[in-house]
Amino acid sequence: MKVRSIFGAALGIALMAAAGTQVQAAGLVKYTVVEHPSIPESLTKGDPVRGRAAVINRQKGNCLACHSIPEIPEEQFHGEVGPVLDDVGSRMSAGEIRMRIVDPKVINPETAMPSFYKLEGLHRVAKKWQGKTILSAQEVEDVVAYMLTLKGSYSN
Repeated sequence: MKVRSIFGAALGIALMAAAGTQVQAAGLVKYTVVEHPSIPESLTKGDPVRGRAAVINRQKGNCLACHSIPEIPEEQFHGEVGPVLDDVGSRMSAGEIRMRIVDPKVINPETAMPSFYKLEGLHRVAKKWQGKTILSAQEVEDVVAYMLTLKGSYSN
């Protein structure tokens, strides 16, 4: 049964990406998911300085709960659940990073990573987050801009 649901999700993703699906929930900036899957068009203009602040903000992005970012040694307790992000800007395009932030379940339906810019199709949403996205369109783009600066290995 699990294999079938994963296959079904993968097929749905492939069809959605092939069609260049446009997504817009009430109050959100419209975006288009394309092949690979990716969201190639920016939601707004991002700022890497603000993005770094969102990444380390434990109440907002909270990226360090799951990811290690050696470029931020002053922050303690980097996570080990997700991949190390020291060179994500070399490995992925802006559109690929944006897809992983907006709705990572499009890429991996089994991921523990939350959808940071999605309102529909969510499960077990805490009361304080109902009807809200974790990040705004501006914050998504700020995080994307920051992630694109991470292009090499760092020493601690």
